[in-house]
Amino acid sequence: MTSPISSRSLATLGAAALILCTLTPAQATANPPIQMAPQGVEYMCGGQRGAEELAFMEKVSPRWGATLEFAVNGAPRGKFAAPVQISMRNKYNGEHVLQAKADGPLMVARLAPGTYEVQATLGTLTLTQEVVVRLGQPGRTLFLWPSNFDIASATMPRQTLAQGR
Repeated sequence: MTSPISSRSLATLGAAALILCTLTPAQATANPPIQMAPQGVEYMCGGQRGAEELAFMEKVSPRWGATLEFAVNGAPRGKFAAPVQISMRNKYNGEHVLQAKADGPLMVARLAPGTYEVQATLGTLTLTQEVVVRLGQPGRTLFLWPSNFDIASATMPRQTLAQGR
């Protein structure tokens, strides 16, 4: 005959196992990693692995100094998987503050208050935007490539492009 304590323990153990099983799918999606640029600026890219990651990036973006969004005109939001080369300079003193590759439709960066000139290069097309970061008010800008831009060629290795010419 089982004692009431061991029955209660089994019930508690069963409830804990049930809770763990329900939490596992939610924990399966890892957050994008925070990276450090050679210039010492922290940044994070994401949103390309589905709606959950895109929602996560949107949720955390107000806690970062700047948010950069990448899109092709007319394409669904978040459907941007091509790597974008980012070069960011302080607008007034020309100091290079960030050089990185963004692998998703959103990039957030921890920037000090200031005005920055950002160049985003996808394939052979570079777009330039300004982002202003104020104390307590993050900056945000959208890089929108034209709808006729061949994003497939931007994702091909250079050797493949050279062979096709």
